[in-house]
Amino acid sequence: MRQLDLVVIVVYLVAIAVIGLRLAGRQKTAKDYFVGESHMPWWTVSFSVVATETSVLTVISVPGGAYSGQAFGNVELALGYVIGRVVVATVLIPLYKRGGFVSAYQYLRDRFGLKMQGLASVTFVFTRLLAEGVRLFASAIPIKLLLDEFGVHAGYRVIIVVLTLITVVYTYLGGIKAVIWTDAIQMGLYLGGAILAIAVLSSHVGGAGFADALHAGHFRLFDTDFGLAHILTSPFALPTAIIGGAIFAMASHGSDQLIVQRILATRTLRDGQKAMIASGIFVTVQFAAFSLVGALLWSYNQGKSFKDLGLASSDNLYPDFILHGLPVVVSGLLVAGILGAAMGSLSSALNSMSNSTVADIIHSFFRSTPSEEFLLRLARVMTLVWAVLMAVFACAFSTSTGNVYLTGLTIAGYTYGALLGAFLLGRLVRRANEVDSVVAFVVTIAVMTYIVREVKIDVTVAGATVPTAIAAQWLVPIGVVITLVVGGLMSLFHRAPEAAEAREGDDGSGPDRATAAVGTE
Repeated sequence: MRQLDLVVIVVYLVAIAVIGLRLAGRQKTAKDYFVGESHMPWWTVSFSVVATETSVLTVISVPGGAYSGQAFGNVELALGYVIGRVVVATVLIPLYKRGGFVSAYQYLRDRFGLKMQGLASVTFVFTRLLAEGVRLFASAIPIKLLLDEFGVHAGYRVIIVVLTLITVVYTYLGGIKAVIWTDAIQMGLYLGGAILAIAVLSSHVGGAGFADALHAGHFRLFDTDFGLAHILTSPFALPTAIIGGAIFAMASHGSDQLIVQRILATRTLRDGQKAMIASGIFVTVQFAAFSLVGALLWSYNQGKSFKDLGLASSDNLYPDFILHGLPVVVSGLLVAGILGAAMGSLSSALNSMSNSTVADIIHSFFRSTPSEEFLLRLARVMTLVWAVLMAVFACAFSTSTGNVYLTGLTIAGYTYGALLGAFLLGRLVRRANEVDSVVAFVVTIAVMTYIVREVKIDVTVAGATVPTAIAAQWLVPIGVVITLVVGGLMSLFHRAPEAAEAREGDDGSGPDRATAAVGTE
């Protein structure tokens, strides 16, 4: 009967590429390719934002975490993320939309100059290459386990290449429209799968199962341990989740082109703001659904340990239930949803990296505005280039050792603080010029590299002292403070730029000097 599941998966992979191309239509300009001529409905953009930030590891690890003791801690994190998105919607999105930008880093060009824009963009594309390459390989791990269960024994590299080839087809031809529409479909599939799993589990455990999980603490929302070491190292400590999570979201959703590009595809400023805030609400619902799956699985398995269940780790819990606890075809759909989570984050990364490369880096080499046909061809070529590089990196990583999940999580800590800090430096320190911003940016990345790699805090676990890294949510505010302090101090040693006040006064609503480089309406 597993053949039916395989048929479902193959049909899904073909259908998602066809649907994406049909909904995207034909791309005529580079601006259409990158931001859909800013005509995308806000709700599809919101779904795309959620799908972009949701990897396979999110889908499978949240239920396992809720089962093993994290309870609803991810929902607590999401509350902090909502606050951060509200700030982004209020402060940063107006800058981008009124400026007519196709890249967030065009604001840095207008405020500081081409060097700062190029530095931020290069940092973004290489950070995204590393993060998404690790993410792509990490996604292949559970997919391989699922395919092995179906009798399809494919290596990691084969899975990586196949996922990349299918994804790049609709990303290359359909641009951001194809990415957004397929993201929305894929989000519906994996979230719908979680809801279906909840329904099946609820029928098995009944009201008593909910009560048992509640009494065992698997519905706990807030972590109220206010010990300093716990706050600094645990992502689920209440201040870390709310305050640190809010600032982290400001960086990931306000200064990372991966997310900002989707918001720039909306029709109006108000639509962009609705898409950003709604994405936070949808992420909260998503985390709640996957956490509920984990809590109900605890009741379903009568609280047995992962070892007793014959599972290697918590990440095997949800896939094991999909394969053995759901009927044929339904399990195929849920596996397709896991594939969709991998393809959604990959397609978004490819299009945004191509966008930033063309709009922020390559356009500065042209003395005159290139034709739309040339820019569109260049955009598609860069999509292919990044797809190849990402697949190569992911395949190379598969031969190494180490915890790929932790590797992926720490990458953002190196650069997010510097990226968000550069935007805030431009907004808050009017005296700051291009030299100040570049030096502050470079110093921040150097200091954050040391903090991420070397700084550890002693935490007592089961009577033993364990050196533990600083929670990822605190890395961004630390980086922001360093950028503002260094840039602010340097600005005191020179006169304020003549155009600084004028730039700040128009809030980015002035004409975009380089929008023509990627197409104008």
